[in-house]
Amino acid sequence: MRICPLCNGLTEITYKCPRCNVPLKDNGRIEDFLDDYSPYLQQDLPNGYAGSTCTHLLYCPHCREDHRWEIPLV
Repeated sequence: MRICPLCNGLTEITYKCPRCNVPLKDNGRIEDFLDDYSPYLQQDLPNGYAGSTCTHLLYCPHCREDHRWEIPLV
């Protein structure tokens, strides 16, 4: 079974904002923002990418914009 290294604390965010080059903050999986109960549901239907990536919502504190980033599973 492949896992997301970011969700499991194996790595940290090193991505920078494409607009201002400030380090982005990880706000977790995009699925967790769909509704109030999403974080508590089973994770066997990830994001339609055939189990190869985990989509995270990253936030730029400078631009105040969010970015979706595909994190490769390991």
